[in-house]
Amino acid sequence: MTDTATILDTDLDAYVDNQLDADGRLRVETYLARHPDVAARVMADLGMRTTLRLAVAADVVTGRPETREAARHLSSGLAGRRMWMAIRRVAAVGLLVSAGWFAHSAMGPLGAREVNASVPPPAFVEQAVRAHQTALVRKNMPSQTEAKIYDRDDIRAATAIVMPELPDGWTVTDVQIFPSGYGPSVEMSIGTGDGTRISLFAVRPGHFAVENVTDINLKDAEAAWWQIGDVAYAVVSSTPGTGLSDEAELLKNSLY
Repeated sequence: MTDTATILDTDLDAYVDNQLDADGRLRVETYLARHPDVAARVMADLGMRTTLRLAVAADVVTGRPETREAARHLSSGLAGRRMWMAIRRVAAVGLLVSAGWFAHSAMGPLGAREVNASVPPPAFVEQAVRAHQTALVRKNMPSQTEAKIYDRDDIRAATAIVMPELPDGWTVTDVQIFPSGYGPSVEMSIGTGDGTRISLFAVRPGHFAVENVTDINLKDAEAAWWQIGDVAYAVVSSTPGTGLSDEAELLKNSLY
Protein backbone atom coordinates (compact mmCIF):
# COMPACT_ATOMS: atom_id res chain seq x y z
CA MET A 1 0.00 0.00 0.00
CA THR A 2 1.51 3.32 -1.03
CA ASP A 3 1.21 5.93 1.73
CA THR A 4 0.59 9.41 0.34
CA ALA A 5 -0.77 11.02 3.50
CA THR A 6 2.62 12.41 4.56
CA ILE A 7 3.83 13.98 1.30
CA LEU A 8 5.54 17.29 2.17
CA ASP A 9 6.97 20.12 0.08
CA THR A 10 10.43 18.71 0.81
CA ASP A 11 9.35 15.43 -0.82
CA LEU A 12 8.18 17.36 -3.89
CA ASP A 13 11.48 19.24 -4.04
CA ALA A 14 13.41 15.97 -3.77
CA TYR A 15 11.28 14.52 -6.57
CA VAL A 16 12.09 17.48 -8.83
CA ASP A 17 15.79 17.16 -7.93
CA ASN A 18 15.69 13.39 -8.67
CA GLN A 19 16.87 12.59 -5.14
CA LEU A 20 14.26 9.93 -4.29
CA ASP A 21 14.56 6.18 -4.63
CA ALA A 22 12.01 4.18 -6.63
CA ASP A 23 9.65 3.79 -3.66
CA GLY A 24 9.81 7.49 -2.89
CA ARG A 25 9.10 8.49 -6.48
CA LEU A 26 6.14 6.10 -6.57
CA ARG A 27 4.71 7.70 -3.41
CA VAL A 28 5.03 11.19 -4.87
CA GLU A 29 3.63 10.22 -8.29
CA THR A 30 0.65 8.51 -6.67
CA TYR A 31 0.02 11.68 -4.68
CA LEU A 32 0.34 13.89 -7.79
CA ALA A 33 -2.09 11.69 -9.70
CA ARG A 34 -4.70 12.54 -7.06
CA HIS A 35 -3.86 16.25 -6.88
CA PRO A 36 -3.68 17.73 -10.41
CA ASP A 37 -3.15 21.26 -9.11
CA VAL A 38 0.01 20.22 -7.27
CA ALA A 39 1.03 18.08 -10.25
CA ALA A 40 0.84 21.11 -12.54
CA ARG A 41 3.14 23.05 -10.21
CA VAL A 42 5.63 20.18 -9.99
CA MET A 43 5.67 19.73 -13.77
CA ALA A 44 6.35 23.46 -14.15
CA ASP A 45 9.29 23.11 -11.75
CA LEU A 46 10.60 20.11 -13.71
CA GLY A 47 10.33 22.07 -16.93
CA MET A 48 12.16 25.01 -15.40
CA ARG A 49 14.96 22.77 -14.18
CA THR A 50 15.32 21.21 -17.63
CA THR A 51 15.41 24.68 -19.20
CA LEU A 52 18.21 25.71 -16.86
CA ARG A 53 20.16 22.54 -17.56
CA LEU A 54 19.89 23.09 -21.31
CA ALA A 55 20.81 26.75 -20.97
CA VAL A 56 23.97 25.87 -19.07
CA ALA A 57 24.93 22.82 -21.15
CA ALA A 58 24.36 24.41 -24.55
CA ASP A 59 25.70 27.80 -23.52
CA VAL A 60 22.57 29.40 -24.94
CA VAL A 61 22.84 32.56 -22.85
CA THR A 62 25.62 34.01 -24.95
CA GLY A 63 26.90 37.43 -24.12
CA ARG A 64 25.63 37.27 -20.54
CA PRO A 65 28.19 35.16 -18.61
CA GLU A 66 26.94 36.49 -15.27
CA THR A 67 23.45 35.15 -16.00
CA ARG A 68 24.85 31.79 -17.12
CA GLU A 69 26.97 31.51 -13.98
CA ALA A 70 24.00 32.39 -11.78
CA ALA A 71 21.93 29.72 -13.47
CA ARG A 72 24.69 27.16 -12.87
CA HIS A 73 24.87 27.98 -9.15
CA LEU A 74 21.12 27.95 -8.74
CA SER A 75 20.73 24.69 -10.65
CA SER A 76 23.21 22.97 -8.33
CA GLY A 77 21.47 24.14 -5.18
CA LEU A 78 17.73 23.78 -5.74
CA ALA A 79 16.08 23.47 -2.36
CA GLY A 80 12.85 25.06 -1.15
CA ARG A 81 10.26 27.30 -2.71
CA ARG A 82 12.16 30.56 -2.13
CA MET A 83 15.03 29.23 -4.21
CA TRP A 84 12.60 28.30 -6.98
CA MET A 85 11.39 31.88 -7.15
CA ALA A 86 14.95 33.03 -7.69
CA ILE A 87 15.44 30.38 -10.37
CA ARG A 88 12.39 31.53 -12.26
CA ARG A 89 13.73 35.08 -12.35
CA VAL A 90 17.09 33.94 -13.69
CA ALA A 91 15.51 31.53 -16.16
CA ALA A 92 13.22 34.26 -17.43
CA VAL A 93 16.28 36.29 -18.45
CA GLY A 94 17.79 33.25 -20.14
CA LEU A 95 14.58 32.43 -21.96
CA LEU A 96 14.27 35.97 -23.27
CA VAL A 97 17.80 35.88 -24.63
CA SER A 98 17.23 32.36 -25.99
CA ALA A 99 14.03 33.50 -27.68
CA GLY A 100 15.95 36.27 -29.38
CA TRP A 101 18.65 33.83 -30.49
CA PHE A 102 16.03 31.38 -31.82
CA ALA A 103 14.14 34.12 -33.65
CA HIS A 104 17.39 35.25 -35.26
CA SER A 105 18.18 31.70 -36.41
CA ALA A 106 14.64 31.19 -37.73
CA MET A 107 14.55 34.54 -39.54
CA GLY A 108 16.79 35.12 -42.50
CA PRO A 109 17.71 38.55 -43.79
CA LEU A 110 14.77 38.36 -46.20
CA GLY A 111 12.13 37.33 -43.68
CA ALA A 112 10.73 34.26 -41.95
CA ARG A 113 11.47 30.71 -42.97
CA GLU A 114 9.66 27.54 -41.96
CA VAL A 115 10.78 25.75 -38.80
CA ASN A 116 9.87 22.06 -38.75
CA ALA A 117 9.18 20.36 -35.40
CA SER A 118 11.37 17.30 -34.86
CA VAL A 119 9.34 15.77 -32.03
CA PRO A 120 6.41 13.62 -33.24
CA PRO A 121 3.10 13.63 -31.35
CA PRO A 122 2.58 10.99 -28.65
CA ALA A 123 1.38 7.53 -29.69
CA PHE A 124 -2.05 8.11 -28.17
CA VAL A 125 -2.71 10.86 -30.72
CA GLU A 126 -2.48 8.29 -33.49
CA GLN A 127 -4.87 6.09 -31.50
CA ALA A 128 -7.25 9.03 -31.18
CA VAL A 129 -7.21 9.65 -34.95
CA ARG A 130 -7.89 5.96 -35.66
CA ALA A 131 -10.76 5.95 -33.16
CA HIS A 132 -12.17 9.09 -34.79
CA GLN A 133 -12.03 7.49 -38.23
CA THR A 134 -13.71 4.35 -36.86
CA ALA A 135 -16.49 6.50 -35.40
CA LEU A 136 -17.05 8.07 -38.83
CA VAL A 137 -17.43 4.59 -40.33
CA ARG A 138 -19.89 3.59 -37.61
CA LYS A 139 -21.95 6.72 -38.25
CA ASN A 140 -22.70 5.61 -41.81
CA MET A 141 -23.67 2.06 -40.83
CA PRO A 142 -27.40 1.66 -40.00
CA SER A 143 -26.63 -1.62 -38.24
CA GLN A 144 -24.38 0.12 -35.70
CA THR A 145 -26.45 1.74 -32.98
CA GLU A 146 -24.99 4.94 -31.56
CA ALA A 147 -24.83 5.31 -27.77
CA LYS A 148 -25.74 8.92 -27.00
CA ILE A 149 -25.80 8.74 -23.18
CA TYR A 150 -22.77 10.45 -21.66
CA ASP A 151 -22.46 9.36 -18.03
CA ARG A 152 -19.13 10.58 -16.62
CA ASP A 153 -19.52 8.67 -13.36
CA ASP A 154 -20.28 5.43 -15.18
CA ILE A 155 -17.25 5.84 -17.42
CA ARG A 156 -14.98 6.61 -14.47
CA ALA A 157 -16.21 3.58 -12.53
CA ALA A 158 -15.63 1.27 -15.49
CA THR A 159 -12.36 2.67 -16.87
CA ALA A 160 -10.78 4.81 -14.10
CA ILE A 161 -10.75 7.66 -16.64
CA VAL A 162 -12.07 11.06 -15.54
CA MET A 163 -13.96 12.64 -18.42
CA PRO A 164 -14.45 16.40 -18.86
CA GLU A 165 -17.70 18.30 -18.65
CA LEU A 166 -19.02 19.42 -22.01
CA PRO A 167 -19.77 23.12 -22.61
CA ASP A 168 -23.36 24.23 -22.98
CA GLY A 169 -24.68 23.64 -26.47
CA TRP A 170 -22.45 20.65 -27.19
CA THR A 171 -24.24 17.39 -27.98
CA VAL A 172 -23.01 13.82 -27.75
CA THR A 173 -23.88 11.59 -30.70
CA ASP A 174 -21.93 8.47 -29.75
CA VAL A 175 -19.86 7.11 -26.84
CA GLN A 176 -17.77 3.98 -27.27
CA ILE A 177 -15.13 2.07 -25.33
CA PHE A 178 -12.04 0.99 -27.31
CA PRO A 179 -9.15 -1.26 -26.26
CA SER A 180 -5.66 0.18 -25.76
CA GLY A 181 -2.28 -0.97 -24.54
CA TYR A 182 -2.95 0.17 -20.95
CA GLY A 183 -6.62 -0.66 -20.57
CA PRO A 184 -9.82 0.71 -22.10
CA SER A 185 -10.02 4.05 -23.84
CA VAL A 186 -13.03 6.29 -24.46
CA GLU A 187 -14.08 7.68 -27.85
CA MET A 188 -16.87 10.26 -28.07
CA SER A 189 -18.44 11.83 -31.15
CA ILE A 190 -19.56 15.37 -30.38
CA GLY A 191 -21.32 18.20 -32.13
CA THR A 192 -20.11 21.61 -30.94
CA GLY A 193 -22.27 24.68 -30.58
CA ASP A 194 -21.41 25.86 -34.11
CA GLY A 195 -22.20 22.47 -35.65
CA THR A 196 -18.61 21.23 -36.02
CA ARG A 197 -18.27 17.47 -35.60
CA ILE A 198 -15.30 16.41 -33.48
CA SER A 199 -14.16 13.44 -31.45
CA LEU A 200 -12.96 13.43 -27.84
CA PHE A 201 -10.56 10.60 -27.00
CA ALA A 202 -9.30 9.70 -23.51
CA VAL A 203 -6.82 6.99 -22.57
CA ARG A 204 -4.30 5.99 -19.93
CA PRO A 205 -1.01 6.14 -21.91
CA GLY A 206 1.08 4.28 -19.34
CA HIS A 207 3.08 7.20 -17.93
CA PHE A 208 2.50 10.20 -15.66
CA ALA A 209 2.74 13.74 -17.03
CA VAL A 210 1.09 17.14 -17.07
CA GLU A 211 1.09 18.55 -20.61
CA ASN A 212 -0.47 21.73 -21.94
CA VAL A 213 -2.69 21.70 -25.00
CA THR A 214 -0.76 21.10 -28.23
CA ASP A 215 -2.35 21.43 -31.66
CA ILE A 216 -1.14 19.65 -34.80
CA ASN A 217 -2.31 19.40 -38.41
CA LEU A 218 -1.99 15.91 -39.86
CA LYS A 219 -2.51 14.71 -43.42
CA ASP A 220 -6.20 13.84 -43.02
CA ALA A 221 -7.09 15.32 -39.64
CA GLU A 222 -6.33 17.89 -36.99
CA ALA A 223 -5.75 17.00 -33.36
CA ALA A 224 -5.20 18.86 -30.12
CA TRP A 225 -4.01 16.90 -27.10
CA TRP A 226 -3.05 17.32 -23.46
CA GLN A 227 -2.37 15.15 -20.41
CA ILE A 228 -3.25 15.46 -16.72
CA GLY A 229 -1.65 12.88 -14.45
CA ASP A 230 -2.01 9.39 -15.86
CA VAL A 231 -4.82 10.21 -18.31
CA ALA A 232 -4.27 11.74 -21.76
CA TYR A 233 -6.90 13.43 -23.91
CA ALA A 234 -7.17 14.35 -27.58
CA VAL A 235 -9.73 16.27 -29.64
CA VAL A 236 -9.80 15.27 -33.31
CA SER A 237 -11.45 16.67 -36.44
CA SER A 238 -11.34 15.06 -39.87
CA THR A 239 -10.91 18.52 -41.42
CA PRO A 240 -7.33 19.87 -41.19
CA GLY A 241 -7.12 23.52 -40.20
CA THR A 242 -10.28 23.46 -38.10
CA GLY A 243 -8.54 24.97 -35.07
CA LEU A 244 -9.16 22.83 -32.00
CA SER A 245 -7.05 24.57 -29.36
CA ASP A 246 -9.96 26.57 -27.93
CA GLU A 247 -12.19 23.50 -27.68
CA ALA A 248 -9.38 21.54 -26.05
CA GLU A 249 -8.76 24.30 -23.50
CA LEU A 250 -12.45 24.38 -22.55
CA LEU A 251 -12.46 20.63 -21.95
CA LYS A 252 -9.15 20.68 -20.09
CA ASN A 253 -10.23 23.47 -17.74
CA SER A 254 -13.41 21.57 -16.84
CA LEU A 255 -11.28 18.79 -15.35
CA TYR A 256 -9.97 20.98 -12.50
